[in-house]
Order: sequence, then C-alpha cells, then structure tokens
Amino acid sequence: MVVDDHPMWRDAVARDLSEAGFEVVATAGDGAKALRVAPAAQPTVVLLDLQLPDLSGVEVTARLLAGGGGADGPAPRVLILSASGEHRDVLDAVKAGATGYLVKSAGREELLEAVRGVHRGEAVFTPGLAGLVLGEYRRLAAEPAPSQEEDPAPELTRRETEVLRLVAKGLEYKAIASRLGIAHRTVQNHVQNTLTKLQLHNRAQLVRYAIERNLDE
Repeated sequence: MVVDDHPMWRDAVARDLSEAGFEVVATAGDGAKALRVAPAAQPTVVLLDLQLPDLSGVEVTARLLAGGGGADGPAPRVLILSASGEHRDVLDAVKAGATGYLVKSAGREELLEAVRGVHRGEAVFTPGLAGLVLGEYRRLAAEPAPSQEEDPAPELTRRETEVLRLVAKGLEYKAIASRLGIAHRTVQNHVQNTLTKLQLHNRAQLVRYAIERNLDE
C-alpha cells in the first residue's frame, strides 16, 4: 500500500512497484484513509510519507502496527518514504515501529530493493541513517530505568524468552517457527503474550527491551 498526499508521486511509486512485479493492493492520500482501508486490503508492506495532511506518518505507523493486519493477518511492515532526512524524524519513525526509512531522493532500484528488504523483515535505511538508529538504541539501552526497582518486569516463560531472543536478532516469525519447531501462529501468540506482559506496543519496543537485557548477543 502506498500512502502519500501528492498524487503524481503516489501514482509513480505505485506504477514502479507494479512494473517490478509487486501487487499494489491500495493507495491513500491521507492517514485516515490508510487506516480505514488497511484492514481490508491487508498489505504486507506500507510505503508511508511522514508529512500527511491529517495525521503524521509517525502516528499512522503506530496505529497500523497496533491494529494488526486484519482478522487473519499480521501487522504490515512500514517503510517510511520521506523528503526529510532529519535525525529526529528518523528516530521518531523507528520508535513508532517502522522497519525502514528511505529519503525520496533514492533511485527507483534503491526503492525496489528497500521494499524487498522490508518485506523480508530487514531493517532498511538510507545510507548514513542506519548508524544513527543503532546508536540511539544503544543510548536508550544504557539509560537507567528509574521505575524498574519499584515495578519489576514480569517473568517470561522459557519459550517466550527464546522467541524474544530471536526477534531481537531480526529473524522473521516464519524463521523463528522453523528454528524452534513450532507453528507460525504459535510464534505470533508468544510475541503478543510478551508484549502484553511487558506493556509494550510494537516490535521496535520489544527489540529495545531485548537489547537492554543483552538478549540479542
């Protein structure tokens, strides 16, 4: 699904994707429409502009991921496609759960490869931004958690911890299921249970939690 308020740009991106063999299941010119059509369209990847006329791309990202992909599907992965390369915009998008961030000056082939990477579950960023994001995660992980002593984290089961370790390493749910010898739906259930126990909202927050506890090593 392509979400951008500039019709010519939106149509051009959708056309490039279609010509490359992707199925464009929906387009939208604002955040409200994107949130309205996503559950029925069930896109696996959403290309999303940050500057929309109604909602910010950051808010749309968070709400897309919180709402899942509809009754039967997982939440889509979000690739931000923005004119802004400002560090604050990038970090806000990633904290909301975006899997990738590409500036609009990227070429056609770079865009197509970014979509393929995000679809595989890889973190994809415009060159120069990946180090920024990793550095921010490490900085956040190094900060003390003032409420931790008063409100200790709930205890996870052994299987939930195993799944969390693999999520932190960047594995997709299908790969995790194959490695652990369990069903794909079981992996999703473990992730959802873990999010609920830890009072987190998306995969990005889950990865940060794992990094804070060195579970990604």
